[in-house]
Amino acid sequence: MDSAKKALFMCIEGLDKSGKTSQSILLVNALTKRGLDAIYTTEPSSGEIGKFIRRYVLSRKERVPAVVEALLFAADRVDHVETRIKPMLSEGKVVISDRYVYSSLAYQGAAGLDIEWIKEINKFALEPDLAIYLDVPLQVVSRRSRRERSVMERPSIQEKVQEVYLRFVRKGVLIPVDGRRAIEEVAKDIETLVLKRLERQTVRI
Repeated sequence: MDSAKKALFMCIEGLDKSGKTSQSILLVNALTKRGLDAIYTTEPSSGEIGKFIRRYVLSRKERVPAVVEALLFAADRVDHVETRIKPMLSEGKVVISDRYVYSSLAYQGAAGLDIEWIKEINKFALEPDLAIYLDVPLQVVSRRSRRERSVMERPSIQEKVQEVYLRFVRKGVLIPVDGRRAIEEVAKDIETLVLKRLERQTVRI
């Protein structure tokens, strides 16, 4: 398989403190050891809109209106895709995004926004080749989070968010991975899923 065919775009989704960041980084390291050019990225992105979201949306004591959240995240996503994800894929890289469009569907959908409207404002987002959901019970993530780090991490919000995520799991859009186990076991399962997807991958861009 040549480098163009090895290009793959995937995301890891889940509740806050479900282990997304740790597993994303472990996956990058595992794939790199196999000789693949794997890159970690995240949402909100490191771009100007992403920085604005981190500072003025996630750090607030109270949430901004859900519509504002959804529009800002959608704008950041377009910027993220066009300036970072697509260029990396064109170079044959495996791009692993720590959160992507499903976070908007889950978090803003749980806040009462119409799911179809959220999909519409994200229609320019690149569809991932693989989308994984780290399935961790609310009780477990609550124990992992001793203090609230963002306005999104409150238990009442996380419960509704989980309900939306699980809808996408049932529809087969998100592939669930049991995140309650040892971190090494979870990482191995995710690596296996990615390698299987790469086996049947065609030219991405």
